[in-house]
Amino acid sequence: MLNHTIATLTTVCQHLPVGTNLAMVHFQWMLISGALFPNRGAIIPALKSTGLSDEETRRSWAAFGSGVWSIQELCSEFGGYVRKLPDWKERRYEGFLPITVDITAYYRPTLQNCPGVHFHPAAKRALPAVNIGLCGEVGELNGQRLALLRRIERANGKKVTEPFLWKTFLPKVAKELKSDEIAVIDAGVKLGAVQEANITRFVLKQAQNMTGRRNFLPEPARRGRKPEYGAIVRPLGRTRKGKVMEASSPDETATLTQDGREIRVKIWRELVLTNQKPSPKNETFDIYVFHDAKYKTPWVMATPIKLKPESVHHIYSDRWPVEQVPLSSKQMLGSHRQFVHNPECVQRLPEITLLAGSILSFLAASFPPVPTGFWDKNPKRTPGRFRRQLMGKPFPRVAELPLRFREKQSFTAHLLKGHLARTQKTAQEACP
Repeated sequence: MLNHTIATLTTVCQHLPVGTNLAMVHFQWMLISGALFPNRGAIIPALKSTGLSDEETRRSWAAFGSGVWSIQELCSEFGGYVRKLPDWKERRYEGFLPITVDITAYYRPTLQNCPGVHFHPAAKRALPAVNIGLCGEVGELNGQRLALLRRIERANGKKVTEPFLWKTFLPKVAKELKSDEIAVIDAGVKLGAVQEANITRFVLKQAQNMTGRRNFLPEPARRGRKPEYGAIVRPLGRTRKGKVMEASSPDETATLTQDGREIRVKIWRELVLTNQKPSPKNETFDIYVFHDAKYKTPWVMATPIKLKPESVHHIYSDRWPVEQVPLSSKQMLGSHRQFVHNPECVQRLPEITLLAGSILSFLAASFPPVPTGFWDKNPKRTPGRFRRQLMGKPFPRVAELPLRFREKQSFTAHLLKGHLARTQKTAQEACP
């Protein structure tokens, strides 16, 4: 188990510069072993608790904060490693591979000049937070669904909000989306914003009060002005200001069977946005409404592609593995407490912990589940159980590392260190 874990970490960092690669392996071991938990999110004590020497701890901290690496490079290396595994299976539906797109946030309420804000459900208001965009493909390893991250997008700006990040993030997703892939997005994003980002293949969950229009004019009345817009299509009925609004009649109906229960599906074809007039140039979409007794409210899905109802249901269900990545990062690894204040570290720490959470889920799915105790009769491959096996263990010195993973032999005795080095750097910046 330890050898496979170290092999995975070295593969992720194999193309980093000599010295930085070893220091980043030490840093990621600290994360996936759960060392942040007993140290309450303090990075340097957590590094030291994994058995590193003082020099190794300093080098690992320096590599994290100012090392030459990018999170996209690490995600690419990890993705290439997982796709080559014989047990990795893609989950495709009608030839399309689901690409999950989501946004998460690390709340930093006491951080001065926090780069963004995010709505907090418990506080019922927006709090200072670091917003991060996630994009990854969905696959299966040993019967476990996993989201393999392709992109971890930081939010650049002074006061970044969730809508602002969606506006900058979606066009990048559209450029990287291949012809056989389909984006899966949860509610919270406007359908018009997805179309504006030029994403032509997507499954987007809609609000319960969602409405659309027909892409043709209704029959004109005998009197009055001729209509300019198509008829309103209301997938779900509702009451507004005491007035009952009935649901529109569907174009098609279907019934699915899943886990012994029936799911009723209603479909509306070739709709446009409510602010669009009928035109053959309009981007049309279909609406699927799934009435499932397992959920209190129906699912309302929009997609511009003609798909079978069961395919739409499966594609959106495969969006859920991306929710496990922030859960593994924050709750399983203890990265919900963050105390870094350097502007670059403020962005890098959420990025590297999200990747560590994804690696932890992958490692958990790679080994047989280990029960927590005698009461755990049916253990599953969860990241929490795997982290519990690594908890408190020092960095395995017996593991064989590639030759490139070594300390960089650089002569630094002539350089100032500590406070003197920072003072000299500040003086040089003041007097260039």
